[in-house]
Amino acid sequence: MKATVTIIGAGLSGLTLARVLRVHGIPAVVYEAEGSPEERAQGGMLDIHDYNGQLAIQAAGLMEEFRGLVLEGREAMRILAPDGTVLFEQADDGTGGRPEVQRADLRRMLLDSLPDGTVRWGHKVTAVRRLGEGGHEVTFADGTTAGGDVLVGADGAWSRVRPLLTDAIPEYAGTSFVETYLFDADTRHQAAAKAVGGGALIAPAPEREIHAHRESGDTLHTYVVLNETLDWFAALDFADPAATTARIAREFDGWAPELTALLTETDTAPVHRPHYALPAGLRWDRVPGVTLVGDAAHLAAPNGEGAKAMVDGAELAKALASHPDDVEAGIAEYEEAMFVRSAEVDDATAVLREREFREKLPRSLVEMFVGSE
Repeated sequence: MKATVTIIGAGLSGLTLARVLRVHGIPAVVYEAEGSPEERAQGGMLDIHDYNGQLAIQAAGLMEEFRGLVLEGREAMRILAPDGTVLFEQADDGTGGRPEVQRADLRRMLLDSLPDGTVRWGHKVTAVRRLGEGGHEVTFADGTTAGGDVLVGADGAWSRVRPLLTDAIPEYAGTSFVETYLFDADTRHQAAAKAVGGGALIAPAPEREIHAHRESGDTLHTYVVLNETLDWFAALDFADPAATTARIAREFDGWAPELTALLTETDTAPVHRPHYALPAGLRWDRVPGVTLVGDAAHLAAPNGEGAKAMVDGAELAKALASHPDDVEAGIAEYEEAMFVRSAEVDDATAVLREREFREKLPRSLVEMFVGSE
């Protein structure tokens, strides 16, 4: 394939795409708004399933490197009732098929697999337009531009490439995370550490939940989940961490103290992470030379499928490589499969959003896990 591929965004989807293209001898350049790999924290843990994320890593030829990143024991799972009763517990016996890694480590693995200069840091996109002859032009904040035969938007929720394909925009999904961290948990936050155990904790209720995960370095990373409007969160003063933490803790009055400690004993200021989503089942008509991967294509509220973006990158690269003389055929093949894949995930996770399921929490979640066992 002689075409050049321009990728906007150096997240997991864009970097996986660049790496698998390189495996197939196809040149690519990645443009990223951030000034360096260390500019922004990269989030928490990702479970890399054997039926999607691991396949993408295998296509990238990085399985050995990936295995070196896996945090042993983190596939363990506990579901607790709000009063602290353990309702379900699953040990990590090494056969779960979804090893856990830190997102930042996974991103660094992909970056290290690319030649120097593949990622152009500090390139914030200000405009993207189609050219009369069928190409495209990307303009950056510093006034420079870039083109290429294939343009891929891997630039997340608020993609600047997406408007070339669809006028769909993300909308608030009705839920938000409030993110906290507890450090040196086994010595400084013993009750919370015991509640979380060796892997993940879910403490669900109809309109609020507490999720936590044991990360590397004896760290507990917590996502407090609230079904509240954006206006409700806007009324909180996140510049006053103590007041905000106390206000959110009131939503969990009566919960076990070892669970609420994941919020009230936080070693960091609480951070609001609202969830946005594109319309379920989103499709678009084929536009020559342009496509999307990851959240730019199918943004959804967190659903346990964190590696879906990597699958997009790998599958697009393989489709382009399999059609070396017909870029459009490769993109069309990728998009059709991606639309189907995204719809399947939407269908599989829709039950988690159904009113009947929510009203019966935590029992409904336990029944789902027991059934899967």
